[in-house]
Amino acid sequence: MTHTLVFGGARSGKSAHAERLATQSGKEVIYLATARAGDGEMATRIAHHRDQRPAVWPTVEEPLALADTLQRLSTPANLILVDCLTLWLTNLMFSEGGDYPDVGDIALPARFHRERARLLELLPALPGDVVFVSNEVGMGIVPYGAISRCFTDEAGRLNQAVAAVCDRVTFVAAGLPLHLKGGPC
Repeated sequence: MTHTLVFGGARSGKSAHAERLATQSGKEVIYLATARAGDGEMATRIAHHRDQRPAVWPTVEEPLALADTLQRLSTPANLILVDCLTLWLTNLMFSEGGDYPDVGDIALPARFHRERARLLELLPALPGDVVFVSNEVGMGIVPYGAISRCFTDEAGRLNQAVAAVCDRVTFVAAGLPLHLKGGPC
């Protein structure tokens, strides 16, 4: 059982690297998609990702209950590729309706805290391999606006927490993997 975090910036090659790891594992791969097609541009992105991966990989779409879905699907014989944690984070941040959380204090929904804690608690006990894809969003300027800063902070915290419980962590930039924890996959 190996748990891996692959993260990087937009169009860095992180999903392609994660897909190579999944293919090289020799295991049955289940693609766990967290994205929601809320508009045409996102639908195009989802279609692009779908076209890039092997058609034989079953796709399970779950925008919120990531831990429960991982628990249900994970076996020693498979590898689950989760793409991606930052879209899951966005879904959770806005899960209780409305356009934005309360931007005065950025009161995140209770479900956000429950789901995040559940994932971090469950991950070490999962019986199968998991590869998580996530975005690195905190390497630029401090975002303008409370909700953007909140997202950047929470994405950074989530990446740190998942990296701490993963066996391997790889940062991808310009399509090149930099192995930060656990050596090359």
